[in-house]
Amino acid sequence: MTHRQSLKALAFLLATVALSGCNTAERLASVGRAPALSAIDDPTASADYKPVRMPMPDPVPVNHAANSLWQQGSRSFFKDQRARQIGDLVTVKVNFKDSADIANETKRARTNSDSMGVPNLFGLETNAQKALPGVTPSALLNAQSTSASDGVGSVKRAETLATNIAAVVTQILPNGNMVIEGKQEVRVNFEIRELIVGGVIRPEDIENDNTIESMKIAEARIAYGGRGQISDVQQPRYGQQVMDVILPF
Repeated sequence: MTHRQSLKALAFLLATVALSGCNTAERLASVGRAPALSAIDDPTASADYKPVRMPMPDPVPVNHAANSLWQQGSRSFFKDQRARQIGDLVTVKVNFKDSADIANETKRARTNSDSMGVPNLFGLETNAQKALPGVTPSALLNAQSTSASDGVGSVKRAETLATNIAAVVTQILPNGNMVIEGKQEVRVNFEIRELIVGGVIRPEDIENDNTIESMKIAEARIAYGGRGQISDVQQPRYGQQVMDVILPF
């Protein structure tokens, strides 16, 4: 390899690293080291955090009963250990099992055949032949068409996820429902498995042991994935992803 070719190869390598962005620099800096865990932060302080707004019923005035130990809205005379205010924790039992098996087939066929002729037209067919030499009145038009289509599609999917995760109450809605958000990271060797759960729950759906089923979460957002060396190998390269977006075929 000549000196000029070496300079071109080095320039191409530097351009590739520059185009790949700071993510490549971070990956190069962490070569030989396990991925770092994320810092524990306030979810509401994130730039992507947005308070949840849901349709609310009309507020109901609170009526206090004189000389009564019972407080309206209380579930017990004793302290309730279940989550009820911002900052409390609640354990979400994620039990997600979904399967689908769909098969569709559509077939369509059509055949058309049209013919038209005027063998006899009060004797005027002879005049037509004289006016238009080469025209045969008995075979003026003969058309045929055939079309057919066959479409087959199928979907087969099965997903199962069963685990527990602790979530934090980040917001109390006007009707008493609570917005929760939880994130869990587990590092195994050089791979981080990440589980994120969020949504709106009712205090009445929380069990006595301060747990709630994931199926009782409204507007549920459940994400399970990973990042690290194994996940990185399974993803296509940046150049391939760019070409998949740009190329029209």
